[in-house]
Amino acid sequence: MPDILVRLGAAIEARKGADPASSYVAKLFAKGEDAILKKIGEEAAETLLAAKDGDKLPIVRETADLWFHCLVMLSHYGLSAADVLGELERREGLSGLQEKAMRPPS
Repeated sequence: MPDILVRLGAAIEARKGADPASSYVAKLFAKGEDAILKKIGEEAAETLLAAKDGDKLPIVRETADLWFHCLVMLSHYGLSAADVLGELERREGLSGLQEKAMRPPS
């Protein structure tokens, strides 16, 4: 797993129990699940708008914000980037249509 994802995951874990007045991550965790999920929606929208504008630097920056907040969400649910990367590895070599067809009905 890329080192930066490991380091970010560790930083999130270390900060989630910190004083919300001194840590953005702790503040998100203190606000709870709805605040974390709302933040992901906001960051996803900002990423889409940046992509629509087509300027590469804002796309990269907004995607970094989105990924960071996804790492916060994963931590909230007791998951990590390694879980997502494992799923991507499982799907490697499959077409999107094949992978979707193999999923159990929801």
